[in-house]
Amino acid sequence: MIADLRLQNFRSYTDDLFEFEPGVNIVVGPNASGKTNLLESLLVLARGSSYRAKDAELIQFDKPWARLDAHLQTGNERAFKLVQDPILSKTYEIDGKTYKRLTLTHSLPVVLFEPNHLLLLSGPPDGRRAYLDDLLEQTITGYGTLRRQYRRTLSQRNALLKHGAPNHTKLFPWNVRLSQLAGQIVRYRHQLAEQMNGKIGELYKSLSHTKTETGLLYDARWPIDAYESSLLKKLEANAAIDAERGFTSYGPHREDLLVLFDGHPAQETASRGEARTLVLGLKVLELEIVKESRDTTPLLLLDDVFSELDGGRRKALTSYLRDYQTFITTTDADVVIQNFTETAHIIPLGS
Repeated sequence: MIADLRLQNFRSYTDDLFEFEPGVNIVVGPNASGKTNLLESLLVLARGSSYRAKDAELIQFDKPWARLDAHLQTGNERAFKLVQDPILSKTYEIDGKTYKRLTLTHSLPVVLFEPNHLLLLSGPPDGRRAYLDDLLEQTITGYGTLRRQYRRTLSQRNALLKHGAPNHTKLFPWNVRLSQLAGQIVRYRHQLAEQMNGKIGELYKSLSHTKTETGLLYDARWPIDAYESSLLKKLEANAAIDAERGFTSYGPHREDLLVLFDGHPAQETASRGEARTLVLGLKVLELEIVKESRDTTPLLLLDDVFSELDGGRRKALTSYLRDYQTFITTTDADVVIQNFTETAHIIPLGS
């Protein structure tokens, strides 16, 4: 749990200090008052990157550097620093030691719930792929590296394709490497989807008060145990078509997470209310999975999403928040406060 946080030249903050409580912290203020920037700083401090901006955009305009400094409830200290001189550099300081990259071991477990997540079902597949990958980065050592390696390899193959039909000798090593990395990614995604599938059914019923049967299925293009060889054959056979299109047509970057309601794709049939209840269930599962895998209680960040839920869903969400240090941004504190019986810590921000 984070006890306090100082922000220097970070987004809209020149030099500000905030103190937090172990329970629910409500950040209230009008639009453009810096609520989301404060929440974003907590995510950056915990995980090392933003969910909505590149690193360079985190530095306040016309400033050469930005810095975050925090004390944890345990007494530990951690800091994050960005310097533009002239190339952007990023460093982390944890209990006096400096690191260039934030590994899973040194990150803080955190779960973010923001308005775009409410479109998880109705939005395009890349949002659902990112949802799985972001969760895997927080729970599987080395998955972040695997994810970056796949992206780089895919980018290299696509670069060759965009220059016309490459000869087999040039393309084959990238086909092999992409297939190897893809097989690992797909297996991790499949395992996570199966883990969540085993829990989402009963959780959705309790949240929705219905008997709707729900399920999650990772929609891999080929059987998991033969994925690498199947993808390699397809990449080889499809090289000419990919060259015409200028991109790689097959692989985990083109697959999807399917959500089923009574055996039918929820992406096609779910109402707005059903979709929001399902996403709420996924976020509750995410909290449980991160807590279990990291053996540490994660921070929960709710960015302007509480008011997007109706009374029943708000009540359902608050029942799961008791064990977590929670940060909620809102323009209307009363909407949030009335849902908590315990005292919430209010952090007012001006315009």
